[in-house]
Amino acid sequence: MKVQRLVAACTSVALVGLMSVTSTAQAAAPAFAPVTFSRYVALGDSYTSAPLVPLPELLSLGCLRSINSYPKQLAAQLHVSSFVDASCGGADTTHMTQPQSTTLGTALPQFHALRSDTDLVTVGIGGNDFGVFGSIVGTCPGLRAGDPAGAPCKEHFTVGGKDTLAAKLVQTQARITEVVNGIKQRSPKAKIVLVGYPKIAPEKGFCPGILPFADGDYAYLYSIEQKLNQAVENAAKAGGAVYVDTFGPSTGHDACAPDGEAWIQGKDINLLRAANYHPRYEGQAGVASLTYKKLTGKPATVTPAEQAQWAVEARELSRKAAKTTSNPATQAYLDRLRTGAQR
Repeated sequence: MKVQRLVAACTSVALVGLMSVTSTAQAAAPAFAPVTFSRYVALGDSYTSAPLVPLPELLSLGCLRSINSYPKQLAAQLHVSSFVDASCGGADTTHMTQPQSTTLGTALPQFHALRSDTDLVTVGIGGNDFGVFGSIVGTCPGLRAGDPAGAPCKEHFTVGGKDTLAAKLVQTQARITEVVNGIKQRSPKAKIVLVGYPKIAPEKGFCPGILPFADGDYAYLYSIEQKLNQAVENAAKAGGAVYVDTFGPSTGHDACAPDGEAWIQGKDINLLRAANYHPRYEGQAGVASLTYKKLTGKPATVTPAEQAQWAVEARELSRKAAKTTSNPATQAYLDRLRTGAQR
């Protein structure tokens, strides 16, 4: 009963935050969108579920979904009548059709949310397949000390002259194509949208206090993410889906960018902002905006006014999150989320 009361109380607080952000998103959208969707399903990993972005959707168990993830913001902008967010932190393409074990329970296969009358499906998946993202963030920072000016991570993953991570992304592309085909079988009327990953590292420059990679490995991280996004785009083309590029438009909003401009959290977990190496609220808002613009035929750009508004909203959400976490029981819950945070 105590757990139920905690969930009810925290969910109430979360809904207040959602209403606040939703009202902003709706105000930004036109009264009548050029396209109309009724039944929207979101699939994906933690770049979609938005772990630790205020405020948490507590009933999502260990999937670490936020009430301010990009799918929820997009659903508000499109004024859909039915919306299901099936995304889950740590998911890879296999979890579209198989259950996923999390720190707080077992999540259903994400395809379970699809229906024959679903008319919009967004998918953000691929970074976890074959452990590519985990290998990067789990290995590269630890190699910096031995060769801070070199590229020890690139050397580590290059075997016999072959980039082993890049090779895995070729297989990832085939898997994502299968995901698109699986959605078509279950929701034949749906517009399928594959959402790419925003920039983690800058194209030029370094910020080792935020991204603790060796200097030469910034370019390696950048290239691996480029290849990941190319795999997603190729899968979209192969399956007849729409691809939303978030990599290009997120230029200047990588983890090294100033606070308020950065879309990505650096190496340190922030319970009031985001999990480490994951999108902050600003990043989720940016992806929602870019996806909405793609669907409605608007230029896929991010304006300074939009970015400034997202920064204001992010500060307000962090303030609300700070009040929520003052409850010891809620703090304990967030600690569990922090220790279980995955892509």
